[in-house]
Amino acid sequence: MKVASYIKFLFVGIFFGIVLVKSEAVSWYRIYEMFRFQSIHMYGIIGTAIGSGILFLQISKRGHIKNLEGVEIYVPKKESGLFKNILGGSIFGLGWALIGACPGPMYILLGTGVFSMVIVIIASILGTFVYGLLKEKLPH
Repeated sequence: MKVASYIKFLFVGIFFGIVLVKSEAVSWYRIYEMFRFQSIHMYGIIGTAIGSGILFLQISKRGHIKNLEGVEIYVPKKESGLFKNILGGSIFGLGWALIGACPGPMYILLGTGVFSMVIVIIASILGTFVYGLLKEKLPH
């Protein structure tokens, strides 16, 4: 694919960023409220995302939707593992609570002028790199 064909993805990303900013989904205060169970605002946004994800996944499975290369979209079954999901979710949630942003909104916050997110983005990339180095030694 040529670089010009990726322009549409840039515009979708910009639109998504605007929606998240306007819905206050990237607001540290809203995230703080969520973790203190003081407001349903963020739970409504997350619930809507989960619901639409389930809907579109089922539509793509039943409708035999194809990707850009013309290959039918296939979602492989994931192995179950209660402990690893709870552990991984807890680590992710702790990071989210400490930073006040999950991976997507980190870039949106940087784009809105919260330049301290540069440190968070660098740390997250470094953490991903370290995980890649240690992956074979960790229990899965």
